[in-house]
Amino acid sequence: MATQAKRRRVAGPAGSDDDPAPVASFLSWCQRVGLELSPKVAVSRQGTVAGYGMVARESVQPGELLFAVPRAALLSQHTCSISGVLERERGALQSQSGWVPLLLALLHEMQAPASPWSPYFALWPELGRLEHPMFWPEEERRRLLQGTGVPEAVEKDLANIRSEYYSIVLPFMDAHPDLFSPRVRSLELYRQLVALVMAYSFQEPLEEEEDEKEPNSPLMVPAADILNHLANHNANLEYSPTCLRMVAIQPIPKGHEIFNTYGQMANWQLIHMYGFAEPYPNNMNDTADIQMVTVREAALQGTKVEAERLLLYERWDFLCKLEMVGEEGAFVIGREEVLTEEELAATLKVLCMPAEEFREFKDQNGWEDDKSEDDSLTITDIPKLKASWRQLLRDSVLLTLQTYATDLKTEQELLSNKEVYAALSWREQQALQVRYGQKMILHRLLELTC
Repeated sequence: MATQAKRRRVAGPAGSDDDPAPVASFLSWCQRVGLELSPKVAVSRQGTVAGYGMVARESVQPGELLFAVPRAALLSQHTCSISGVLERERGALQSQSGWVPLLLALLHEMQAPASPWSPYFALWPELGRLEHPMFWPEEERRRLLQGTGVPEAVEKDLANIRSEYYSIVLPFMDAHPDLFSPRVRSLELYRQLVALVMAYSFQEPLEEEEDEKEPNSPLMVPAADILNHLANHNANLEYSPTCLRMVAIQPIPKGHEIFNTYGQMANWQLIHMYGFAEPYPNNMNDTADIQMVTVREAALQGTKVEAERLLLYERWDFLCKLEMVGEEGAFVIGREEVLTEEELAATLKVLCMPAEEFREFKDQNGWEDDKSEDDSLTITDIPKLKASWRQLLRDSVLLTLQTYATDLKTEQELLSNKEVYAALSWREQQALQVRYGQKMILHRLLELTC
């Protein structure tokens, strides 16, 4: 079954050095473990968008195999040299992320002098130079990414990583001092490896009949994690019982880079998980969030007396009961569609309907005899919405835009001046692309709700 991986490559500023030794060692290792690379591809820093990548030596046609990774070469909790103890004690390694066994496997293998994966580790990025926002100073993270949702996501990550390390990982390493040297017992190193797994690991999808099962554990896939990301990618990873195969899905001219995709991810997700964003307008999967509580706040602005406020909270509580909204949820707006169409339509409907109609709607527990076509909420249908819906949506967008530290005009001036943009730091450039893409979506909503 062919599918895309969920997590992979982090991108950062391209390195200037091109030491051939790590690549030669990795290619020799590939031969030893049976990892077959097509003679039409090359691993290189030259001609790639970031760090190591894979480039076509010759023209490649759709359907051609680029490389095949035997399952024995994968690095996971099941293939590492401490797989036995990880399996015996798996009950004590349960965590919210589900990544602890793989992270422990990495902590052990990276410090083991004779680890069979040592040549593979040599192609990893320098852990101390990862560009995930979790490694940015908090002031810089908030200044550059305020309003995007990234600072809040990072804060949750850091709290979970710290809790996971001290409650699960460190006690396990302390219980097995023969398996872990003192130099790997570090919260900072653990945080770096979490970022690496976030960016480089793959998660094999469940078969359709396995949908009720727990997701598969993440694993490291040598060669596959060298590929950089592009939404309009030209290669795709396929899973089979014996190996994982990277196959071309578009013609790849000689000298062009080979790109995988990290899935349909908005720029805020890319920078959060991988440390980079796609320049506008390349990411067709980009989105902007409107916090659900922001819509409630916008609706409250229109209330004049306490009775109206109480009724609005009653409507909100009813939407919560219907599981249409939540205190930490968001309505997700894409460039071509509303990804949370049902939830946003229900929220606008309930918050805007006349009081008597709401009472009847509530008595029917949210059911109606017939669903109105006016409830459709695709991007192109927004101008056709009832005036009260459009106004509430518009007010919500305006409140959302206020959460950013800068306005759209400021971003446009930075992007339109090539010299000024080039003088920005890597982080400033990536954060600008995230903010600008979100604001363009929100400003389009303003135009549609006039």
